[in-house]
Amino acid sequence: MSRGRRFGPGARVLLCDGRPVAPLVVAETARSRRRGLLGTTGVDGALWITRCPSVHMVGMRYPIDVAVVDRDGTVLRVATLRPWTGMTRFRLRASATIEAAAGSMSAWGVRAGSVLAIGDPA
Repeated sequence: MSRGRRFGPGARVLLCDGRPVAPLVVAETARSRRRGLLGTTGVDGALWITRCPSVHMVGMRYPIDVAVVDRDGTVLRVATLRPWTGMTRFRLRASATIEAAAGSMSAWGVRAGSVLAIGDPA
């Protein structure tokens, strides 16, 4: 049995209300957006999936937290999704989805109304 690979940490930084909270990878290509966290055994930091208004958990091995944001980075919804059964509903105003290990969004203070942004390392 393959042990798989962990995802991250990324070279960018996830900002929540202007403060850095985690290393970040940005999925900007069609291929990286389709793949997301599939095939990984865990995630260090977060994955920002551009042009992604919803996600599903088919094929995932572990639970994750997701934050769905609009074009300004305002969080529309935060949820914990379980492998094979979870998904986010399509939201008309949604622009991107940020994925992280289950429990991360709460630990980072991310909630509906927070503003997330992509930052460069200091």
